[in-house]
Amino acid sequence: MFNHYENVIIITPILSDDQAKETAKEYENYIIQKKGKIVHQEHWGLKKLAYPIQKKQSGCYHLFEFLLNSDLVSDLELKLRQDERILRFITVKLNKHGIEYAEKRRTKLLKKDEEL
Repeated sequence: MFNHYENVIIITPILSDDQAKETAKEYENYIIQKKGKIVHQEHWGLKKLAYPIQKKQSGCYHLFEFLLNSDLVSDLELKLRQDERILRFITVKLNKHGIEYAEKRRTKLLKKDEEL
């Protein structure tokens, strides 16, 4: 059974923006390889951290919204934990209200992009 998840990863700032995007692409491919479906993703770029992590003051944020079998989420999280390029991550299972909010956010972003 597929569940709806949202995942935010913080990639080390030592990598260039292109390398950070490549890292995110690896995880996108991993989710697809495990028969998951990417619903939406955003590259938020380099942001200042609220507190230092591994003596780093900033990190490159990337958001994934995806559908994946609940048994495979622990495999994804294990892979994220083992990757030294990832400073922190959080994976959240979305309920119907979370999915609704995410859809509203996406449509708002699309409208904003069309205006530009």
